Amino acid sequence: MPAAQAEPFLRIEGVSKKFGSFTAVSDVSLTVEKGEIFALLGGSGCGKTTLLRMLAGFEDLSAGRIFLDGKDMAGVPPWLRPVHMMFQSYALFPHMTVETNIAYGLKHEPISKAAKQDRVREMLDLVQLTQFAARKPHQISGGQRQRVALARALARQPKLLLLDEPLAALDKKLREHTQFELMSIQQRTGVTFMVVTHDQEEAMTLADRIAVMDKGQVKQVGTPTDIYEFPNSRFVAGFIGSITSFEASVKGRDGDHLVLDVPALGAVQARDVPGLVEGQAVTLALRPEKLRITKNRPDATNVVEGQVKDLAYFGKDSLYRITLPSGELVQAHAVNANRGEDAARADWDDRVFLSFDPASAIVLAE
Repeated sequence: MPAAQAEPFLRIEGVSKKFGSFTAVSDVSLTVEKGEIFALLGGSGCGKTTLLRMLAGFEDLSAGRIFLDGKDMAGVPPWLRPVHMMFQSYALFPHMTVETNIAYGLKHEPISKAAKQDRVREMLDLVQLTQFAARKPHQISGGQRQRVALARALARQPKLLLLDEPLAALDKKLREHTQFELMSIQQRTGVTFMVVTHDQEEAMTLADRIAVMDKGQVKQVGTPTDIYEFPNSRFVAGFIGSITSFEASVKGRDGDHLVLDVPALGAVQARDVPGLVEGQAVTLALRPEKLRITKNRPDATNVVEGQVKDLAYFGKDSLYRITLPSGELVQAHAVNANRGEDAARADWDDRVFLSFDPASAIVLAE
């Protein structure tokens, strides 16, 4: 992740956008460092694409200010901003070749014809499409079309590249491969990327930092680890990854651990959260991969007995749905480390024990 600077490369201050009585973006403030891949993550209608369009200059701000590389963007039209936006559809010209599609981005650049040709060759090499330069978009794959659109955007040498759902049109396997290609190209160019996506795995893989958005507001900003391991609210915990939540209340503290009274589980020890007081209502959240499944009762701090209701085998791991004595269902993942039959592995209807470390229990007050 790039080192922080005294003045952020991109500074968004109290930005809002209204369409009539509807508020699409509400008082958003963010900073992005130079050379960072920053993701705006959220569901449909959360305001992430509207915010991206305001950065590009395609939408006016209802309130707030945007500073890019120390310059206020107020009144600066899209074509004069050192910003390029790569659309989800890629917007390639079907009648042009790969090479001329990339060159089109330089049509109005004040550089010589020779310099434009050199830039296009450099971009073709960067995205590894030199051998496809003479082909039309319909003659190359979806992943290659995505790279053509990226090359066209980078040819203008923007300070900030905005990517709106850049991998949404690709199938799962190609999307996973292209994620690493994007990261490699960004590292080689040093251009700051801001990526809009609804795909949490995509955001976690690509981004140095993520802003989780809901209903036009930023709910949490942090590294993928921060967002996943230390969510600040029930919404963020539920939006990022799978989770099982339980109503609970603070019973007290035992050394460095918080002791919770959880009706569905009994007394549970969790990592402490400063500021919580005895008797306060909270939510206990558990990630499926943090739960250990055993047939024999383990020597652990937090243990609960249950019965396997459902089992899904995915090859590398299995997903269990466990019914607790309270009647609640808990999801748990188990890695299939051994090939073939495993006598120690739980099966349908087995009585099992779930255990988890206090450090892996997430306690949420909001």
